[in-house]
Amino acid sequence: MIIRNVRPWGGQASDIDVTDGRIAAVLPHAPSRPDDGTGIDGRGRLAMPSFSDVHCHLDSNRVGLPFRPHTGGSGIWGLVMNDREHWREDPPVAERTTALLGRMIERGTTRVRSYAQIDADSGLERFEGVLAAKEAHKDRADVEIIAFPQAGLLREKGVPELMEEALSSGAAVVGGIDPCTLDRDPVRHLDIVFGLAERHQAPVDIHLHEPGHLGVFSTDLVLERTRALGMQGKVTISHAYELGTVDEATTRRLIEDFAELDVSMATIAPAQQSTALPLAELTRAGVRVGLGEDGQRDFWSPYGNGDMLDRTWQLAFTSRYRPDELIEHCWAVASRGGAAILDPSLQRLTSTADRPGVDVGDAADLILVEGDTVVSAVMDRGADRTVIHAGRVVADQLRLVG
Repeated sequence: MIIRNVRPWGGQASDIDVTDGRIAAVLPHAPSRPDDGTGIDGRGRLAMPSFSDVHCHLDSNRVGLPFRPHTGGSGIWGLVMNDREHWREDPPVAERTTALLGRMIERGTTRVRSYAQIDADSGLERFEGVLAAKEAHKDRADVEIIAFPQAGLLREKGVPELMEEALSSGAAVVGGIDPCTLDRDPVRHLDIVFGLAERHQAPVDIHLHEPGHLGVFSTDLVLERTRALGMQGKVTISHAYELGTVDEATTRRLIEDFAELDVSMATIAPAQQSTALPLAELTRAGVRVGLGEDGQRDFWSPYGNGDMLDRTWQLAFTSRYRPDELIEHCWAVASRGGAAILDPSLQRLTSTADRPGVDVGDAADLILVEGDTVVSAVMDRGADRTVIHAGRVVADQLRLVG
């Protein structure tokens, strides 16, 4: 397939030759180039690496349903219990999850790492809903499922056993959450998480909402286990809103430890972005950083719409970025930054000037989008989009194909 007249990362007009799902050549655009009828007319649009959402909760979304008054309580536990009280009022999880995943693909996301809540209330029902969505869109996107103990591993009986069952039934990642403030036994919590990971040869993803020094304490316990078990490249810490607030020496030390142990970070571009470890410094150190949309219009929050281009704008905005290079870097994080978390064999971003994903040999996971420049595409977030996964068009003009 030839993708004609596109501008990779906003550069010169080019024709991209795709063979067996990968980019075989990037050639100067030639209007006279032969076309066997299988090509795509890029119409001068940008050719960008498609998005990788590495932190979303597909199973909790209410996108497309009528808005309802927000009833969530304060704190993590209050929000968990509010969700538990109401989630069965909506259509089945598989139906909502499949619809949202399709919407995400239509807007340019072709790689997803989604949490699936596993607790004493829902058992494996929510996990099975995400598994159904993955199967429904298996030819349009690559989906990893995290077995996620949203209500903790220790507060209710039987949760570790449910986690084990999910990991034997299609979950690919072991989740953990706030070892100190939720389960209040960080050693036992992390023993279970890393024990499951060792038995199933699975990566780990830890939700960390804990503040300041407490967050650093939990992070150090995770780093300790990563080093002891040789799990470099297999551990992600998500959120970590306040790891940058303790002191400059701690910030520098954590960044160095993350880089040494290849521990990645997933951000949702929160309002507290200024208190997290700084994005540009993480990149310069070679720490893998990816972006995600978190919960979307659910019982936790009314925010979120399935569009990673919107979330890329949010990452630039909350990071207070204005220079073109830094705003373009947000797209790199939202696309290949996350892809390198899902596939540690991919090269890490090491500079805010890195522009990967549209080179010879790369997987042909692309989005063609309107814009004079990459920055204008982030600012305007237009609807003229064509989404390509593994060398095949899977969505066009915000509609699924096939």
